[in-house]
Amino acid sequence: MAIVDNLVTPIDRSFFQLKQSEADVVRELLFGESLSRTDLANLLGVSRASITTIINNLIKKGFLVEVGHGQSAGGRRPQLMDINGQIGFVAGVDIGATSVDIALADFKGTTLKRYCEPADVNDDPEIILERVCDIVESLMAETGGPERPLVAAGIGVPGPVQFSKGVLIAPPLMPKWEGYPIREYISERFPLVDAVVDNDVNIMAKGEQVAGGGQGIDNFLFVKIGTGIGCGIISNNAVYRGSDGCAGDIGHICIDYNGPICRCGNPGCLEYMAAGPAIAQAAQKGALAGDSRLLAQRMQGNNGQLTAQDVGEAAANGDRLANEIIRESGRRIGGVLAGLVNFFNPRVIIIGGGVSKIGHQFLSSIRQATLKRATALSTRQLRIEYSVLGDDAGIIGAIWLALENIIEIEDS
Repeated sequence: MAIVDNLVTPIDRSFFQLKQSEADVVRELLFGESLSRTDLANLLGVSRASITTIINNLIKKGFLVEVGHGQSAGGRRPQLMDINGQIGFVAGVDIGATSVDIALADFKGTTLKRYCEPADVNDDPEIILERVCDIVESLMAETGGPERPLVAAGIGVPGPVQFSKGVLIAPPLMPKWEGYPIREYISERFPLVDAVVDNDVNIMAKGEQVAGGGQGIDNFLFVKIGTGIGCGIISNNAVYRGSDGCAGDIGHICIDYNGPICRCGNPGCLEYMAAGPAIAQAAQKGALAGDSRLLAQRMQGNNGQLTAQDVGEAAANGDRLANEIIRESGRRIGGVLAGLVNFFNPRVIIIGGGVSKIGHQFLSSIRQATLKRATALSTRQLRIEYSVLGDDAGIIGAIWLALENIIEIEDS
């Protein structure tokens, strides 16, 4: 049972099965602002009588609530409608290679609680998913008590996902998760939830679309640069996943047919030659060769290891080798992005992921290489910029991915 607008209304999965006209209203309010009946009628191209019937049905069901009055256009101030945020909780889960980030939101997508802790995706999926469910239950208990159920969950994972089934296919970073039924596991703990599972880069792109640099942009790319390199594609306001869900795997575009062998088995992949590990490896090689005293000192203090962040900090202190490594990585990434720009013609490219934190010279190098190699028309209005959401992009995207997919259309 869930308390909805001071009424006790039973909620099961059928609660989210709506007529197409009802779903159109819910989605308009869910992804927009509070609107009057007249506004909704005009936006959806239906009569005032029809919109009144639709809204009354949704209010009765508990989906909508009246939230005040709008500006008067000469008569009485119109009553504004909005989504009932008290319908239930929504969980956003961002599973990374070394951590899990979990947020609890209301049905309007407002984050209520958040928790992050270390994790290892080499563990069995049951171990990580059990911990995720335990944390979600704990956050629910802290926030609202048992009268508000968990009704939706969005989960991002660092690997290729067959979106229609919610399973990972040949994930290099998490081989134990191959084909594992994530959605079914979540449903056993939370019966109302049919979890939505997607690649971590796609959920970051969704987060930027909803609350970051992609707001109001029909077509843009989100490029995550970390241990690997991936691309989330927003095309005509929707995440583009391709036929099998693996669109955007740009890290395995070849940039050198005579290059080193990538973990995928092919030579010269962008990811292997320009992502975080490649930056760190180039720095370690240069430090051992005596090309950078600063990096050598850092390496000694880090048990013989360096990270991309170390390289960024050395570059900020004027280290020549560090700056050369960053420029080369940016040049290689920008060369691939130039091809994507010529092909897709995005309005914005947003750069995120852990390696994006190494400094603005990295972004500058990516920009220069992209603009140099892409055609003039495709770059005339193109912006290339760092993510404004940073580490929040994935968790916000996971919440909104869940909300976007919770509504089912009734058979007419």
